[in-house]
Amino acid sequence: MSSSLRIPLWIIGISVLVALIAGGVTSIVMAAANAPDAPSDEVPQSVLHADTRMGAIELQVRDLPAMREFYGPEGVGLELLNETDGAVSLGANGEELIRLVPADGEFASPQDAGLYHSAIVFPDGPALAESLARLAPQYPGLFQGATDHAVSEAFYFGDPEGNGVELYIDTPREDWVWENGRVQMGSEALDPNAFIQEHLGDRTDGDATMGHVHLKVGNVGQAREFYVDTLGFAVTAEVNGAIFMSAGGYHHHLAANTWGSAGAGARPAGLGLGSFEVLVPAASELDGVVTRLQDAGLPFEQTDAGLTVADPWGNQVHFSVAD
Repeated sequence: MSSSLRIPLWIIGISVLVALIAGGVTSIVMAAANAPDAPSDEVPQSVLHADTRMGAIELQVRDLPAMREFYGPEGVGLELLNETDGAVSLGANGEELIRLVPADGEFASPQDAGLYHSAIVFPDGPALAESLARLAPQYPGLFQGATDHAVSEAFYFGDPEGNGVELYIDTPREDWVWENGRVQMGSEALDPNAFIQEHLGDRTDGDATMGHVHLKVGNVGQAREFYVDTLGFAVTAEVNGAIFMSAGGYHHHLAANTWGSAGAGARPAGLGLGSFEVLVPAASELDGVVTRLQDAGLPFEQTDAGLTVADPWGNQVHFSVAD
C-alpha cells in the first residue's frame, strides 16, 4: 500500500452529523414510535417480490466531462459501459448504475422535490476504501460526512453538480435489529481516515450495485400512499419527516423526506434526477404493478422494456425485469 493512498487528504473531525439539504449526511436515529403493533422481531413483508432491487439512476447534467470523471474509473470507480448520442452509461460488471444525459436548464432549488441522494453499495470494506482513497485527493471539497448507521457504514458526497451521493457497505444482515416491525438504524460518527487505513489493500470480491435511492418529497403521507400502498414496497422505518421502504427485508431500497422540501409541488423541469429504475425478478411482477396502478387510477406508460410512472412530484420511476 502506498503512503499516498494510506493517508487521504481528509482531516475531518466529525462529532455531530447534520442532515444536509444537498443530500449528504443524515443524522437520524430510527425509533419505533410510529411502528405498528407487531412482534418485536418481525420483518415487514413487501407486496413486491423479495428479490426486487434498485437499478440505474439517470441524471440530467450540464458538465458531462466533469460528471463522467467523478463517477468513472478515476473517481467513484464505475466503469464506462457505453457512450451513445452524448449520453454516458457507467456501472459495474456490465450492469448500469449511473446514466449521465447532457441537458440544458437550471439546477434545482434545495426546496424542490427530487433527488436527495443516490446510494451505491460496495461488496466489502476494501472495495469501498479503494473508492474513497481515489476520491479523497481529487474532491476534498465534495465530502460531506460519514456515519455508522448500524445496518451500514456510509460516506456522503455531493457530485460536481450538487447531486447527493452515498457510498456504503452493509453490515451483516444477521446483526440488524428489528423492533416492532422497524429496523433500528443509528447515527454514530465514522472516521473516514481510520476506515481507509483499516480496509485499503485487502482482497476485494464482488461488484458495486445501486443500493438505494433517497428522494426529497413534499409530503411523507403522499409518498407512503404511492410507494407503499400502490407500488408495493414495505415500510421499514419512519422518523422526523422521513419514511424508509424496501422489498425483501432490506433496510431500505427507497427513502423519502421533507427535511427541506415540505409542501413542495411538482418538480420544475431542469437538471438533476431524470429517473430511477426498480428491477423486479419476473414479468409477472410487472403485471402486479400494472394492476395496482390501474386500481389507483394512476397514468403510466408501458413498453416492451417495462413501465414508467411519475410519483406525485414528477419523479420518474421505471420498472423493468432484471437480466
